[in-house]
Amino acid sequence: MPRIYDRVKSSLNTPKIIHLIGTNGKGTTGRFLATALHSMNFKTIHYASPHILKFNERIWIDGNDVDDKVLQEAHVKLQSILTISESKELSYFEYTTLLCLMICKECDYLVMEAGLGGEHDATVVFDKILTLVTPISYDHEAFLGTTLQEIATTKLNAIQNNAILALQKEKEVYKIANILAKEKNLNIQIYDELLSNNDKIKIKNIAKSLKLESCLVENLSHCISALNFLNLEYCESDFNNSKLFGRLTYIKSNIVVDVGHNSLAAKAIKDALKPNKFILVYNSYKDKDYKKILQILKPIIKSVQIIAINDKRIESYAQLKKTLKDLEIQYSLFKAITDNEKYLVFGSFSVVEAFMKRNKRVN
Repeated sequence: MPRIYDRVKSSLNTPKIIHLIGTNGKGTTGRFLATALHSMNFKTIHYASPHILKFNERIWIDGNDVDDKVLQEAHVKLQSILTISESKELSYFEYTTLLCLMICKECDYLVMEAGLGGEHDATVVFDKILTLVTPISYDHEAFLGTTLQEIATTKLNAIQNNAILALQKEKEVYKIANILAKEKNLNIQIYDELLSNNDKIKIKNIAKSLKLESCLVENLSHCISALNFLNLEYCESDFNNSKLFGRLTYIKSNIVVDVGHNSLAAKAIKDALKPNKFILVYNSYKDKDYKKILQILKPIIKSVQIIAINDKRIESYAQLKKTLKDLEIQYSLFKAITDNEKYLVFGSFSVVEAFMKRNKRVN
């Protein structure tokens, strides 16, 4: 990606980029920010991944997912500037990232999420005006390292100049950030250092208006600290229609879906939904610590229904059954929803996608 980007960057449109790195909360923090910037009359793109039902969800432009015509035009143009060998070398995510840049013509701001990790991610090659660091915890250990220090270091190494840290549950992240700030002469601030008492009153009002759970209020606060850093004056109405689908989203009064897939997300879900009890519609990739995730969610689980997903990375049904037996959680295969039960659909984008496609009643 660095080599190919260096060759083609003169053909791309690079607006002011605000980068998001971290383990959880990138999607909602980015959408809050992109919505506010759009409301302030800046032409804004929010680049996120992965998508749930349609590729267009990855590139949000001024309030809407990108349409097929714009995508096709960008694809044709990108193909014209890449060599055949370069097109073959780029990964799916790397190509998608360059495709997004092709669409950024006359764009003021690009709110860009890292795909996986930090310093080695495709999104790191671009110049940024600011990096937002959402909560960092254990995730993707096979790629990022088995210790929190390794994971946090590789993520924080993506910071180029200015960064704002969200509230970190893992206090070690602050120590690592301080070390890197001194070593690299980085300007790293904590989000609440940039919030006034007036901001906090506005945040409460916005949260009440949007009916935000506490974890989403933290993401909103992080976003507003970024606006203050950029010296952009906002009003409460700038955040109308800013909620992102798949993040604690009620698709019916008895069905909530969330694309979280790690222990930090599971804890936020448990805290937001307790003391209610749900049937958990679930599945997991092999590389996830799903035993720990299920342990965290157990207080709000009545039973688990395992939804089938056609992906070689998914854990075997036999292994999931064994784990659920060990945890003394009742389980069965997912077949259909009923109106007299509450459901939590959780476990990754793939789980939510499979559920939405199989249940036309809730689409």
